[in-house]
Amino acid sequence: MAAENAWTWRCEDASGTSVESDVVPTSGFPGQGEAEAWLSESWAELADAGVEQVSLLEGDRVVYGPMSLAGG
Repeated sequence: MAAENAWTWRCEDASGTSVESDVVPTSGFPGQGEAEAWLSESWAELADAGVEQVSLLEGDRVVYGPMSLAGG
């Protein structure tokens, strides 16, 4: 069960079109730190899946992004 304010990553291509990826957990993360730690470990897999940029969301609110995955 995902919390209403769960932290999630929105994955996009360079034009801002959403990219679905099995790499991203569907339940979200309990906090910003956990979400950022996961991204630091998983960015290369996301890039391999066609994700070019990500935005961090808390619920529906964009915390920051889009942020390029180019070059790690």
